[in-house]
Amino acid sequence: MSTNSAFDLSGKVALVTASSRGIGSACALALARAGADIVLGQRVKNNDSDLEREISALGRRVLPVQMDVASLDQINNAVEEAFGYFKRIDILVNNAGIGAPNPAEKVTEKDFDDTLAVNLKGTFFTCQAVGKIMISQREGRIINIGSQAGTVALPTESIYCMSKAAIAHLTKCLALEWAPYNINVNAVAPTFIKTPGTRKWLDDADFHQSVINRIPLGRVGDPLEVAEPVVFLASPAAALITGATLMIDGGWTIQ
Repeated sequence: MSTNSAFDLSGKVALVTASSRGIGSACALALARAGADIVLGQRVKNNDSDLEREISALGRRVLPVQMDVASLDQINNAVEEAFGYFKRIDILVNNAGIGAPNPAEKVTEKDFDDTLAVNLKGTFFTCQAVGKIMISQREGRIINIGSQAGTVALPTESIYCMSKAAIAHLTKCLALEWAPYNINVNAVAPTFIKTPGTRKWLDDADFHQSVINRIPLGRVGDPLEVAEPVVFLASPAAALITGATLMIDGGWTIQ
């Protein structure tokens, strides 16, 4: 249990998409440490994973579910399974996202469709499925994982940047529409974070240095540095915050 009641999530149920590694795994574990039971949304379901065992060791209930957010059927089935098991969903963390770099003139229709299917369509319909439950509960917290790429332009990332800019505005729209139901909808927008998905780029010394040169704090982030602000936005401490996108970018976008 959290030592500070303002950040205590005991008795809450949190669904985290793309929770198997990186930011998603860190969010699931941080929410569990704050007291929440966890639904692990996974593109490839993995029962008895190290993460599941670690959450269980904290005394939390944990449920892995098959959840490729590019599939509307899998979204709805996963949310139904989670609700059937826990009888409520209090927190949703929309972490699933893709976006391999590609110059704009080389982007194919498949590149475009695949990126938006996960980053935008998947986020919207996961919000919709969980939002219906939260409306009936008359409360809930939704945290969308955006990106600094939704605010600044990054070379070879036109579709990814576009999708993350859309997430920031979707967050505002849902926050306004669902505020009467006591549902807070916010987003976080990280800079480059050390994860399995970014390793192949950040391991390149020249690329890593080019990133560091743009970050006033002089370093890339760790997944926990995204997860802990997510816990804040899910907690009672953030009760009056909705429709906001919190930059977790080391100062990149203040320049």
